[in-house]
Amino acid sequence: MTFSLAASHAKGKFATDKIFGASGAAAQATAKYGKDKVVNATIGAFMDDQETLACIPTVEKVLRNLPINEIISYAPIAGLPSFLEAAVNLTFADNKPDAYIDAVATAGGSGVLHHAIWNYSEIGDTVITSDWYWGPYEVLCEDALRKLDTFVLFDEKLNFNINSFADKVSSLLEKQDNLIVILNAPAHNPTGYSLTDSEWDQVIQVCKEQAKNTQKRIVLLVDIAYLDFAGEKNSCRTFLKKFGELPSNILTILAFSMSKGYTMYGQRTGAMIGVSSDKEVMREFVNINQFTSRATWSNINRGAMSLLATVYNDKALLAQVENERNSFYQLIRNRADIFMREAQASGLDMLPYRAGFFLTIPANDPDAVCDKLHDELIYAVPLAKGVRIAVCAVPSTKITGMADKVQRAIQAVGK
Repeated sequence: MTFSLAASHAKGKFATDKIFGASGAAAQATAKYGKDKVVNATIGAFMDDQETLACIPTVEKVLRNLPINEIISYAPIAGLPSFLEAAVNLTFADNKPDAYIDAVATAGGSGVLHHAIWNYSEIGDTVITSDWYWGPYEVLCEDALRKLDTFVLFDEKLNFNINSFADKVSSLLEKQDNLIVILNAPAHNPTGYSLTDSEWDQVIQVCKEQAKNTQKRIVLLVDIAYLDFAGEKNSCRTFLKKFGELPSNILTILAFSMSKGYTMYGQRTGAMIGVSSDKEVMREFVNINQFTSRATWSNINRGAMSLLATVYNDKALLAQVENERNSFYQLIRNRADIFMREAQASGLDMLPYRAGFFLTIPANDPDAVCDKLHDELIYAVPLAKGVRIAVCAVPSTKITGMADKVQRAIQAVGK
């Protein structure tokens, strides 16, 4: 038996990340064969048509022009007030719900997830999300001594499976009093699916029915990392108004992130936005999550927070950022449209894509399919039940013909 100094709850921890593994294989192939010959569909960041990591130009300009002291100084634990105001107002646009709303700065969207799991579920509790999900959800739960369970995301018509969702919520609330529901929407990672407003109505109705038992506490944790790449600014945000006037034992938490919408991936800047009908719930929200920030990372990136506040408070700058971001969005949209058209023509089954950085093809043996795609120098990410394609990272010239090659790889492995 290997000698260990780790505490009992930490023994055996080991993170294996298929995304970074696939990305590493793509990098090796690029070094061997050249970038022009390799399709790297593993990267979860926007790459321009020259396959270079792109930053929104006005974001870069504002960041470079910040005074050095505004970049290197400590920030308040809760976050700069101007940043929090900007994050809240940019998140909701014209769709602010009738509710108390407050926010705490976090280390990216992952920081929101960390705090929510730690502060709103009990040790040993089960958190739920859909069966197609971003892998670190499980890591975050396990590290906090919680478990992750899933409901079936799609019904037989490839719409949101409200029956599976309702059954899972009900069964878990029979066993525990606190329940966190993680919904990554709109522009879901990894499928690109977005719930319709009527599907959101159904989700909220399920939660309201369960909340009639006032001993139960439900947290709707909505991961909005891809919100700014989900469509027209207000039309993709209409669902946010639905979080107003909910029972006081339902708390909505929105995971705002600057990673995708402001191309600030490595700056690790986000905000935990709480929405509640109860003023005391929001007072507690700010207090406990600020406390956990102090105990986890202390404070976060002041420069990135100042950047967002600067952009938000200058209408001309904000309009430039939104126009430049829209050009990125249109490129991704075009790439996805090419893939979907060719998938339909080749008979390739894929999960419903609405918007976002990724689309997914179901497969019985995703690892074998991805390995077979290496023969074509195509590198994608194998998931538990399918293959993820990062349309955010692959130029349209390389997207063309890709669906047919994926179909042939699936046929070749007999799955």
